[in-house]
Amino acid sequence: MFVNELPFAKKSVAAMKEWKTDLNVLLADRPIHLNDPILTIGSCFSQANGQYLSDNKFNVTINPLGTVYSPLSIHHLLKVALRKGDVSDGDFSVHQEVHYHYQFHSSFASLSRQELAEQISHAVNKVNHFISTARFVIITYGTAWAYKRKDSAQWVANCHKVPSTYFSKELLSIEAMEDSFYEVHSALKEINPDLSIIVTVSPVRHLKDTMELNSVSKSTLRLFCHKLSQRSGVDYFPAYEIMMDDLRDYRFYQEDRIHPTNEAEEYIWQKFSQKYFELETKTFLSEWQEIKDALAHRTSFPSTTRHQSFLKATLIKLQELQHIVNVDNEIALVKNQITTP
Repeated sequence: MFVNELPFAKKSVAAMKEWKTDLNVLLADRPIHLNDPILTIGSCFSQANGQYLSDNKFNVTINPLGTVYSPLSIHHLLKVALRKGDVSDGDFSVHQEVHYHYQFHSSFASLSRQELAEQISHAVNKVNHFISTARFVIITYGTAWAYKRKDSAQWVANCHKVPSTYFSKELLSIEAMEDSFYEVHSALKEINPDLSIIVTVSPVRHLKDTMELNSVSKSTLRLFCHKLSQRSGVDYFPAYEIMMDDLRDYRFYQEDRIHPTNEAEEYIWQKFSQKYFELETKTFLSEWQEIKDALAHRTSFPSTTRHQSFLKATLIKLQELQHIVNVDNEIALVKNQITTP
């Protein structure tokens, strides 16, 4: 039998080009608009997604309470923010002369407990003020594994390099995560009835838990998010599925084989745009991308007539956007480069 007679050879060329399974997303019932106040909170992937929003001129506050991975810890921090700073004194700790708090990321640290308390208070007050007018809270859950202090039986957001013997590691139950979420969701809606919540599972792999237990964790989070998305005012964005089932290739991971590459993050952002942005917002993003490319342009001869004309054209485009978003910094940057009348 010749090769062209084999069954698989009968596939069309068009079919062979379908080298991956594309995850199609539909426009959300409630789209995000440019001026909608947005809060992102959760794992390090919420930082990446928040940065894309910020870079594209959305009104976003990115992970102001630090990187947090466990649902119970994320919900706890939101409740702390709603109470405007009611943090537990018993969760302050000192390790190698540096003061930390078990409920906050290690970015909250100081050589003085009082200074650390002030750092935390400032961040909590910022979230409290922002959340009263926010339109969206985007929560990214990182892991269903959580750590509990043996001395106080309190869950912690960060162990701060304290020996593991001081903690017990447990897989959170879906019921416990649900109860915790509904409690903070009710409190949020009481303060801000117009608030919508988007939940997602981080595509970052937690291989320190082992590959098997990472799968247990992610599947637990996915079922948890599915149950949440059945509730009014809560939507699910499939960042995890886009990474695992759509891209599905190690070339989209960084060298650590844990974190998505910039290319992967960009692809996930495009899917996010498809799901949450209407035509007007997408049109702005297209125009803004052209301007960002222009702002990134460098030349060895900035005083040439051609480059000066390029800068003036870019300035006009920026000025046309002033009524839509704040571009004061970009306008100042371009003006400083214009040397001809």
